[in-house]
Amino acid sequence: MLSFSGSLKVYLATEPCDMRKSFNGLSAVVAQKLGADPVSGAAFLFTNKKKTLIKILYWDGSGLWVMAKRLEKGTFSWPKHTGGKTRIRLEPTALAMLTDGIQLRDGHKLPWYEKP
Repeated sequence: MLSFSGSLKVYLATEPCDMRKSFNGLSAVVAQKLGADPVSGAAFLFTNKKKTLIKILYWDGSGLWVMAKRLEKGTFSWPKHTGGKTRIRLEPTALAMLTDGIQLRDGHKLPWYEKP
């Protein structure tokens, strides 16, 4: 489980992203599509079209982190892109829930998720 401070700003990109992108590519998406500064200290979440992979871009004050999680079964609970908002603000606890397989809408674990 990931753990971030309660004051961390977390932004979720609503549009799927090319998961081949890394530091520079994700930074460009943050700046151009999300209209934010990638070195602001916020965490930015991205997913692929299938919602089986997420990447997090995070600036810790001295450098950028790129973290990834790939699901072997099931999909992440991800908001649908409606064409309006390109990003959604999440609480750090919602980020932890998302990465732990808990549906953000209903607050219960997804049926495929079993923690070892």
